[in-house]
Amino acid sequence: MDVFEAIKKRRSVRAYTSEEVSDDKVEMLIEAARLAPSAGNVQPWEFVIVKNAETKQRLSDAALHQTFIEKAPVVIVVCADVARSSWGYGNRGANLYCLQDTAAATENMLLAAQALELATCWVGAFHEDEVAKVINTPMNVRPVAIIPVGHPAETTRVRPKRSLREIVHHETF
Repeated sequence: MDVFEAIKKRRSVRAYTSEEVSDDKVEMLIEAARLAPSAGNVQPWEFVIVKNAETKQRLSDAALHQTFIEKAPVVIVVCADVARSSWGYGNRGANLYCLQDTAAATENMLLAAQALELATCWVGAFHEDEVAKVINTPMNVRPVAIIPVGHPAETTRVRPKRSLREIVHHETF
């Protein structure tokens, strides 16, 4: 599947079959994320792979009781090492670049999952402190996304997107 096809087909899926996701495929997702661009090539990302049912349930609770999270065979928590991003970039690194970098890594992971015919959902609605406690992050590491991964148990509809005419500006806003 080429990148444009993956972009067009990617959807947020919230229902997964019970079929396992192989360790090889999980590693491919992390490899895709690892290859994302980052400010100054700092690579502030850390990934916590969760398969334990109790841990997934606790993550689901911390994510405002989004129960589909715990039903995915694998959950990947994408984290940002804030201290790492601030080394060369100070506050801008800590408050912006680490989030941009992990967002790029997350999108790479979602597109790779689509190419592997896996289903994902980018979850950003969660209590950060609770998720950090569940996965036991160091003080300088922030959870920024929860990504349930599985085989799709539903077909999702195409959602409308704003037209190019609405979002493109030439030379000035």
